[in-house]
Amino acid sequence: MTARTTPPFRADMVGSLLRSAPVKEAREKKAAGTISDAELAAIEDREIADLVKKQVAVGLQAVTDGEFRRSFWHFDFLENLDGVIGVETEGIAFAGVTTKGHGVRVKGKIDFTEAHPHLAHFKFLKSVTPAGHVAKMTIPSPSMLHYRGGRKAVEFGAYREMDAYYADLGAAYAKAIKAFYEAGCRYLQLDDTSLSYFCDPAQRQMLAERGDDPDRLIHVYRDIINTATAAKPADMVITTHTCRGNFKSTFIASGGYEPVADLVFNQINVDGYFMEWDDDRSGGFEPLRFLPKGKHVVLGLVTSKVGAIESKDNLKRRIEEASKYAPLDQLCLSPQCGFASTEEGNVLAEDEQWAKLSRIVEVAKEVWG
Repeated sequence: MTARTTPPFRADMVGSLLRSAPVKEAREKKAAGTISDAELAAIEDREIADLVKKQVAVGLQAVTDGEFRRSFWHFDFLENLDGVIGVETEGIAFAGVTTKGHGVRVKGKIDFTEAHPHLAHFKFLKSVTPAGHVAKMTIPSPSMLHYRGGRKAVEFGAYREMDAYYADLGAAYAKAIKAFYEAGCRYLQLDDTSLSYFCDPAQRQMLAERGDDPDRLIHVYRDIINTATAAKPADMVITTHTCRGNFKSTFIASGGYEPVADLVFNQINVDGYFMEWDDDRSGGFEPLRFLPKGKHVVLGLVTSKVGAIESKDNLKRRIEEASKYAPLDQLCLSPQCGFASTEEGNVLAEDEQWAKLSRIVEVAKEVWG
């Protein structure tokens, strides 16, 4: 068994990291109007450069910007698509806590142009990524523009027919993937909570009650992602990440992957899957039996929700258990989710976050060499 030289790596990470104190302070000052956009960006630049050094030091091969410039893991990207705006809404209800009120609405034809700020964000990350390491970009999956709001979040003046909306969404993401590739991105992740939400009866009921057939909708999302990735260059790795919600160490959904595993592994055109398996809400590893040759699953066995460090023996035991259903060579290890899907972050300390990433690197070396 050998280490991997292309993503996903044996020891990898989902994307977001706890915001540093200078970033939090600067964003508060910007919200209060006491510093400019340029002053905020300069502080973010400095802190992201330092963050990359920390990721390299802990032993990660792929590095991200920690999503330090974002308020939410998804809305910041989505509302900068042409035709989409950010709106004030009710917050999203998690287990015992609710996010600040924000959402997105489609008001015009969806498109992606090179004016999208996340392209510049990636270019900066790549500029501070040292040789021998890979700059990883994370963006929400196209399905994330639809899942939360459904038809109600798409104005009739923009799209009378949802099939036209879905087609434009897939085409816009295809343009985004091409633009990131041309900017030097070779490792792109599409974050998609819906893939696991479809496993939760309560989420399926929510979709049905608003008029969506969940069994049809997951096929619609499959087709949008496949439209987006159809022209993916051979030397670009695209993965997807799914979890059951992550805000201040709480969650939304529950349920194992069995209802969607065959479709997700065999009908969605991506190279790998970051999947949450840090507690009983994720079910067992049996769905891995559907994983085809040539694709990889990154086992999210290390929780990002609490600070206690997982034991090496327990992680190795769980990797061995997973390898009963998929070849060990097709498996990798990561946290179950990001550490800060929103700027508030999960309930653990920065040193605990780095200890967890260090433990992942340590275990991966011992398991895979």
